[in-house]
Amino acid sequence: MKMNYKFLKVDVKDGIALITMNNPPVNQFSSAFTAELVEAVNGAFEDDKIKALVLTGTGKNFIAGADITEIQHVKKKEEAFKAVLALAQFLNKIEMGPKPVVAAINGSALGGGLELAMACHYRIAAKGVNLGQPEVQIGLIPGAGGTQRLPRLVGMQNSLEMITTGNPIKAERALSRGLVDEVVDETQLIDAAFKAAGKFLSRQINIQFHITRYNIHRIPSAAEKKAVMGFVKAMTAQKAKGYIAPLKALEAIEKGLSYDIEKDIEREVELFSECAVSDVAKNLIGIFLNTRSAGRLPRIEKIKPAKIKKVAMLGGGVMGSGIVNLLLANGFEAVLWDINDQAIEKGVATVRKTFDYAIKKKKLTKEGLDGMITKQMKTTTSFDIMKDVDLVIEAVLEDMKIKQDIWKKLEGICKPECIFGTNTSALPITEMATVLKDPGRMIGLHFFNPAERMQLLEIICTKKTSDQTLATSVAFGRDIKKIPIVVNDGPGFYVSRQLGALMGGFIPLVAEGVPVQAIEEAMVDFGMPMGPATLADLTAIDINYHVGKTFERTMGERYKVHPLMERIFQTGCYGRKTGSGWYDYSSGKPVPNPKVMKVVEDYLKENKIGPKKMSNQEIVDLMLANAINEAAYMIEEGICDRPQDMDLAMIYGTGFPPYRGGILRYADAWGIKNVNKKLEELEGKYGVRFKPAKLITDMAKSGKTFYKE
Repeated sequence: MKMNYKFLKVDVKDGIALITMNNPPVNQFSSAFTAELVEAVNGAFEDDKIKALVLTGTGKNFIAGADITEIQHVKKKEEAFKAVLALAQFLNKIEMGPKPVVAAINGSALGGGLELAMACHYRIAAKGVNLGQPEVQIGLIPGAGGTQRLPRLVGMQNSLEMITTGNPIKAERALSRGLVDEVVDETQLIDAAFKAAGKFLSRQINIQFHITRYNIHRIPSAAEKKAVMGFVKAMTAQKAKGYIAPLKALEAIEKGLSYDIEKDIEREVELFSECAVSDVAKNLIGIFLNTRSAGRLPRIEKIKPAKIKKVAMLGGGVMGSGIVNLLLANGFEAVLWDINDQAIEKGVATVRKTFDYAIKKKKLTKEGLDGMITKQMKTTTSFDIMKDVDLVIEAVLEDMKIKQDIWKKLEGICKPECIFGTNTSALPITEMATVLKDPGRMIGLHFFNPAERMQLLEIICTKKTSDQTLATSVAFGRDIKKIPIVVNDGPGFYVSRQLGALMGGFIPLVAEGVPVQAIEEAMVDFGMPMGPATLADLTAIDINYHVGKTFERTMGERYKVHPLMERIFQTGCYGRKTGSGWYDYSSGKPVPNPKVMKVVEDYLKENKIGPKKMSNQEIVDLMLANAINEAAYMIEEGICDRPQDMDLAMIYGTGFPPYRGGILRYADAWGIKNVNKKLEELEGKYGVRFKPAKLITDMAKSGKTFYKE
């Protein structure tokens, strides 16, 4: 067999060929890599000197799936079908091949990587590695036999869970379920694989008993299959609204698992191909790729981030305690500051509470938490202890003078290279930094509640934030497992202003006679986690009102607070925190709040407006047109000019439905000409609030889109 390859290293010992796969950065099935692997395996099968094969990967991956950039660019179903069927047939050839093949799973075996391993005759995994079929998470299904081989190895129930959620399992669980044959220490992996190969050659192991397709004792009877599938399909349809892949995976399993596995795999490939060319898959793949590149800006690509080891957190409230959770969980030293001992005591208790979920899920013990807090966290009411911290994050009262006083004091205490990060959600950070001798050290680090669980970190640059401060902040965001999205300072930054615009059509619609519940249902049906009234009650109507008045003051007529909103604010019903807002929460279950509903009724009567029926699509069109327009205004203002980052911010920060790709991806699919036309129509009806941004008008004329494919 051939010995020299670009992506493979071949070593032969005692008639056993060790093929080490190395396709950086994560070992993936690209077309070039696959061609080499096919050539190498076929060569080994044809070489009389080779009696058995061992396949292994490099670094942290066995094979971590397919090269999704190739899938992303496939436009025709036939093209996808041809390529994936070729891979599936290659795996069939391994499974039914003339020589035993052992998978030495050194790292993650995901997607096509697990499908390759399942086609092998024996699987040995290193301790702690992940094995899974995560395809549904990017809008796909297993396409090279995963829906047919996994149930044969781990049973139908386990395989349904793994395939429809996409969640991997650890090697140890894989062993107990029958997915792998052995689990060994990583240092023993190759030796164990060679021993297993030797057992095949000495006939201690019969290859016929280790061909996955013949492992039919885990396949349920027709009656069992029907009962299980009926329940799982109902549950999946409910959870997977808007997504097609989970249901296609169920179809592959339901119609498959027969004695003709190759026909079943061909059907799986067909279903995979239908997913691959869908808008949902294109959107989810785009999100996955853009998430990987979040924060990688030309401005900082050549700057080495400083290492953050010790972080001071100012304020132990809900937000501060969530941030401390992130610091502790990710190995940082944390200093928790608050105004007095009572506040500190309360803050520590709140920090402990943020770990309840991890303890409940047995990812952490109470003793482990105690040890973490003792070893990694200090508390203080004095700033003097912060002389050696690398980063200070502030989450105190939203008052400019209080914040500026704190930063002035800290500038005289902290080392010059210490970064000052404010978690303000509304105050202008450029103005906040004017009290500093070195305003370049200040940056906005806007976390979202609950900070320990929300994935987004909005990083806000002031006009003077240094490149070094930015580079270090982005690296820190990644170190605490956040998705860092960089924007420039401006009222509401990006996410708050964009979310306000997305839900901003709510009041004009209510003021036109459209029922609150109809708007709620339309937005939830669209895919948002909650409707605008529920969201307003959660975030607090008074806060939203004051933010709106700030926008009105600073940005003019387009942002004028609606007269109906003025009246609702006067009720004092501010949402959950006061017990009632748009809904009344006094009985536990939210019901329409009569006080606010009376205000709406009176407004409509005074203005001689009757009830108005509007379709879900009409409501969504208005809400989305407003959001798209606001994004265009923010691009014009220089808040952010990267559509992929803007869309990620809304997906990870507000729950915008991922399968729709984001607000600007949605705009491109809708058609900018159609968006512009809708805005012109709305401007004529509702006034300057919906006036199209010049960018929208220009794009409509030129035929440009937000995304440059």
